[in-house]
Amino acid sequence: MLYNVVVNDWDETTYVPTALGNALLAAVIVVLLVAAVTFARLHIRIQKQAQKGDRKELTIRQLVFCAMAVALGTVLSNIKLFHFPTGGSITLLSMLVACLPGYFFGLGAGLMTGLAYGVLQLVADPYVLYPMQLVMDYLLAFGALGLSGLFSNAKNGLLKGYIVGVLGRYVFTVASGCIFFASYAWEGWNVLPYSMVYNGIYIFAEAGVSIVVLLLVPVKEAIGRIRRLALEG
Repeated sequence: MLYNVVVNDWDETTYVPTALGNALLAAVIVVLLVAAVTFARLHIRIQKQAQKGDRKELTIRQLVFCAMAVALGTVLSNIKLFHFPTGGSITLLSMLVACLPGYFFGLGAGLMTGLAYGVLQLVADPYVLYPMQLVMDYLLAFGALGLSGLFSNAKNGLLKGYIVGVLGRYVFTVASGCIFFASYAWEGWNVLPYSMVYNGIYIFAEAGVSIVVLLLVPVKEAIGRIRRLALEG
């Protein structure tokens, strides 16, 4: 048995992973991180940022950075500044941290790391009513944060990539709200505007704070140093 069927405080049937389910999810995280490293390695080779003799060292370094981003993002996601009872919360810069691997290593690594982050979110704080809702809210929505890799080599790439990653997550959460949570729509509201407003409140509130932080010169310089360390050692 990979999950238990549980009725929560709102009389909703949810699915909580068992020990075996968590072990399987942990294995999935490892596979996704290894895949992220593979994509990162390919990206670096294409960009001629790595020398031939350093490939093994770079692979280990990339795995460490991707794993650290997933772990730190998960820790920060549990520091909730505001939490909706039916899902969604404003956290302490967790989305920003989850976007870093894409900015460091490119699109492929970002997407794979985002998927790993989504799987860990499922382990740490599951809110699952339907199997396909799990896919949209945890795999696709968090995986979309990896779209930050689209701008890994652009000027102000992290800021641009972060905005695109957040918008990607927003699209999937809005779609999930329309499909799976229509019955929660506020009285007098159609489901689409309800889902757009509901999900926009916590996603864009956190994004706004993160963008302000990113614009601080010391933060930009610190992230730049971390990126150089991730790529060059």
